[in-house]
Amino acid sequence: MNRKAVLFFICFCFTFPLTLTRAQTGEPKQAPKRIAIKAGRLIDAKTGAVTSNAFILIEGDKITAVGPDVTVPAGYEVIDLKDKTVLPGLIDCHTHITSQPSNYYEDIFRRSPIDVAVTAHVYARRTLEAGFTTVRDVGAGEFIDVALRNAINRGDVAGPRMQVATLTVGATGGHGDLSGFSPYLKFGGFSGIADGVDEIRKLIRFEVKNGADLIKLIATAGVLSEEESVGAPQFSQEEMNAVVEEAKMWGRRVAAHAHGTEGIKRAVRAGVTSIEHGSLIDDEGVRMMKERGTYLVADIYNDDYILAEFSKLGYPDKIIEKERMVGRTQRENFQKAARAGVKIAYGTDAGVYPHGWNGKQFAHMVKWGLTPAQAIQAATVNAADLLGWNDKVGVIAPGAFADIIAVDGDPLKDVTELERVKFVMKGGVVYKK
Repeated sequence: MNRKAVLFFICFCFTFPLTLTRAQTGEPKQAPKRIAIKAGRLIDAKTGAVTSNAFILIEGDKITAVGPDVTVPAGYEVIDLKDKTVLPGLIDCHTHITSQPSNYYEDIFRRSPIDVAVTAHVYARRTLEAGFTTVRDVGAGEFIDVALRNAINRGDVAGPRMQVATLTVGATGGHGDLSGFSPYLKFGGFSGIADGVDEIRKLIRFEVKNGADLIKLIATAGVLSEEESVGAPQFSQEEMNAVVEEAKMWGRRVAAHAHGTEGIKRAVRAGVTSIEHGSLIDDEGVRMMKERGTYLVADIYNDDYILAEFSKLGYPDKIIEKERMVGRTQRENFQKAARAGVKIAYGTDAGVYPHGWNGKQFAHMVKWGLTPAQAIQAATVNAADLLGWNDKVGVIAPGAFADIIAVDGDPLKDVTELERVKFVMKGGVVYKK
C-alpha cells in the first residue's frame, strides 16, 4: 500500500465514526426552550397602555403569545416578574460600542486597534445588562464593529443585536479626519476619508463589501475634533446626494452626523434616514425633517458628562469650548423639533460617556419635551422603525424576538427607572436577573 493510500485509510477510519454519529444515529434535534414570563405590569410600547398580570410565552428566541388570558402549557419554565414592570428591550440608535475615551493623547498615540478590539466585548456586555438589547453602532475603526457584531451573533460573546456602520464617510480635514497635528504624522489602517463623488461611491462599496449594515455620513463639523467650526458643512450637496444614492443602491440607509444648520438641510435634501445630533437646526430644517419623515437622533445627555469630565481626560480647551457652545442649544432645538412633530429615535452617543449609562438620557428627553411614554417609544417602536426592524424588536408581540426587560417601579411615572434595569432577556436567554 502506497503512502497516499495509507493516509487516506487513516483519515477514513477517524472520520467515518463521526459521520455515523452525526448522520445515522437518529438522535432527535433538541427542542427549542419554552419559557413563560409572568409580568405584574406589561407596557405596550406602541400605545403606552399597561396590562396587569399578563403572561408572555416564548419558544426558542421568539415570542409566541402575550396577554392576561394566556394559558401556560405544561412543560414551560416560568419566570416570575409579578412584582415588576415589563417592557421591550431598549434600542440605542447612536453608539460607539467598541471603545470609550480614557485620555485624549494616549488614546490617539498609545492605543492600537488591537487594544480597542480586546475590550470591545466588555462594553457590549455592559450595554446589554443596562437593558439595551439592540444598538446601531455609527462608526468604528478597522471593522472592529463588524467583528463584534459577528461574535455576538455566533454566541461567542454577550452583547446586543447590532447594526454597524464601520468607517464613517468624511471629508479631508473634517470631523472624521484627524486634525490639529503635524501633516507629517501618519497612521496606518483603513480610511473613511473620501472627497468627490467617485471616491465616495468607492468607499461605500468598500464598506458594504466588508460588512456595513448602514452608512454614516459626516455631513458637518463636530465637537470632539479640532477642526475650526462646530457646524459648517463638509460635503457639497452633490456629494451628499451621492452618498445616499450609492447606499440605497446597496440596500443601506444613511445616518448623517450633522450639527450645523446648512449641513442638516443638505443631508435631509439628499434623503438621509436620520440626522444625528441636530444641534443647530433652524425652523426650516425642522419643517423639512417633518415633511420628509427624517428621524432626529439627538444625544442630549452627554453634554453633562463632557463638560464635567473631558478636561480631566486631557481634551483640548478648543473642544470643551465647542461643547459649551452647542450643549444647551441642542437641547432647546430638540424640544422645538419634538413639539413640531419630528420623528424622534433614541440615541445617546454612548462611548463618549461610559457604556452601560445609556438609560440616563431618558430623564433629559422628558425634561426637554417628551412624555415618559414618548421617550420609551423613541427607544422601542420608533427606534425599530429607524433600523428597519419593525415587529422584530422594540415590541412584545407574537413573532418578535424575545427581547424583554423589567424594572421595579413604573417608568411611565418615573422614567429614571430605566436607569436601573433589573432583568434582561435577549432572544429568550436571560442575561441579568
